[in-house]
Amino acid sequence: MTTKIQIVVDEAGIGQRLDHYLAARPELAAESLSRTRIQGLIETGLVWLDEAPALQTKTKLRAGQIVEVAVPDPAPAEPQGEAIPLNIVFEDEFLVVLDKPAGLVVHPGAGHETGTLVNALIAHCGESLSGIGGVKRPGIVHRLDKDTSGLLVVAKTDAAHQGLSKLFADHGRSLSLTREYLALVWGGPDRQSGTIDAPLGRHSIQREKMAVVPEARGREAVTHWRLLEKFGADRDNKPIASLIACQLETGRTHQIRVHFAHTGHPLLGDSTYGGGFKTKAGQLSEAAQIALAALGRQALHARALGFEHPVTGEELLFESEPPEDFQNLLAALRQA
Repeated sequence: MTTKIQIVVDEAGIGQRLDHYLAARPELAAESLSRTRIQGLIETGLVWLDEAPALQTKTKLRAGQIVEVAVPDPAPAEPQGEAIPLNIVFEDEFLVVLDKPAGLVVHPGAGHETGTLVNALIAHCGESLSGIGGVKRPGIVHRLDKDTSGLLVVAKTDAAHQGLSKLFADHGRSLSLTREYLALVWGGPDRQSGTIDAPLGRHSIQREKMAVVPEARGREAVTHWRLLEKFGADRDNKPIASLIACQLETGRTHQIRVHFAHTGHPLLGDSTYGGGFKTKAGQLSEAAQIALAALGRQALHARALGFEHPVTGEELLFESEPPEDFQNLLAALRQA
């Protein structure tokens, strides 16, 4: 089914580009169409100007011209919806914020074609997904590793997807965005706070891993941190482990995990980047060793997520307590 919308160009449209004019029209905003989506409709011949296809997005308009837009229903998503329980903390017609459990993969891929967050969201949102780029699918603008828990925002419409993508590309430098993580690391820094500024790229030999690399072949990666708590003391009277709060200025794959491993303080439970610290666990109390084994993953949790709503402009801030396995490890470390 196709929705057809007819617009008569008013005086405000004189001299405007066709795509800019249409993107500002309330008739198309009601369909949650971003300018990118409108440009795609123009380029595929679904926008007519005075009864002829308007194939140029930058065509300048004149008053009185008649624009017809054919908006096809979004195509079904390739991944199928699956009834997977979700912890939704906020939802409206434009986006959904959820608290992701550890163990849930965000996006289908090799080895994870089903059972992902995307499959769950397709089932949860149903017909409320207006479609991203003409396909009924949730708009993923940032991800959490499979074994990282915490807050994640996902777009349900083209307009929300475009706005959120801009926010996350800016990383909070000039726009409203807050992302804070809790991490348990081996040892502990000598200062109360600091910044790790080290470019990241693929490991030169183990291609499935990321690594700090020379600037010429890496991407900028900046992590701000502050020390929250220290646990235990080794033979040199240095902490055995520490609780760190991290704020991301960039959002690279495995950024926090790689940055802290690079500084000599890998995350507890991180078998990928902290394998050389297995003997460190022997310095923990028996209760902490049991709790760490039960965690079975990197001790990383996305605690806070704040941003300006891309459609309504409302300032939103969400906070999430770490899951039970993380809390149990914290409690055991505090008792040591």
